[in-house]
Amino acid sequence: MLKDMIDFEAEYNNRARVPDHEQVIAGWVNDAASYREAAACDLDIAYGDHERQKFDFFPANGRDDAPVVVFIHGGYWQALDRAAFSHMASGVAAHGLDMAIPSYRLAPDVSVQDIIDDVRSLCLTLWNTHGRKLVVTGHSAGGHLAAAMFATDWTAHGGPDGLVCAGLGISGLYDLRPLMPTGINQRIGIDRKISLRCSPLLWPSPQHGRFEAWVGGAESREYHRQSETLAACWTGAGITCCWHAVDDDNHFTVVRHLADGKTDMTRALAAMCEPA
Repeated sequence: MLKDMIDFEAEYNNRARVPDHEQVIAGWVNDAASYREAAACDLDIAYGDHERQKFDFFPANGRDDAPVVVFIHGGYWQALDRAAFSHMASGVAAHGLDMAIPSYRLAPDVSVQDIIDDVRSLCLTLWNTHGRKLVVTGHSAGGHLAAAMFATDWTAHGGPDGLVCAGLGISGLYDLRPLMPTGINQRIGIDRKISLRCSPLLWPSPQHGRFEAWVGGAESREYHRQSETLAACWTGAGITCCWHAVDDDNHFTVVRHLADGKTDMTRALAAMCEPA
């Protein structure tokens, strides 16, 4: 009954909730371009045959024994690409950590399951290239994909057990069922079957590692619930999982913390890369 009273459109339409989102996104694009000009980077590395199946790699020239950090962009699986997020590498670079930032195919051309498969292919490519475990983070839909990578049984996909050893979701969507009645879903095409198959919260819980779910303090109650519920379910299954609300950040401003090596968010991510 309570579910019938929730306005899922209002809860999940972040662009309507944040009127200046276009300016924030434009700021990402500018900051990302500036960072690419200044930082060491290998751009447009293919992990598949499609034009969007490419990633950029930002070596920190620090710790070759540490996991590679992967940042996955958001955009409700239907917008944006890696070029707007290069500066996310600056935060972990301050801790001597390398970062890979992929693009992936988008809806409506492909399904959410196809996008999950794209990012799995990216992870396997990084393993085959560098031979190092991965710590995966992502924002919004990228948070969903980060959780999906963390919860993947990598032995079933040709990788080593625990390939993704830790993860940090930012404003993640871990249960896709609430999106079904929204206008956001028009281009994504999530139905009940897809929501059950593609929601990390509804998968068998991971068996080892650490995952943290972060969310902006000014985000909707549903976004808080998504992170809180994931932390409760995965902690109950025996892994280390917690959630954090960040100050007064909204859905678009919260990811800025990852680009700064001194924030609690980036420090938490860097700590996941330390030897157990």
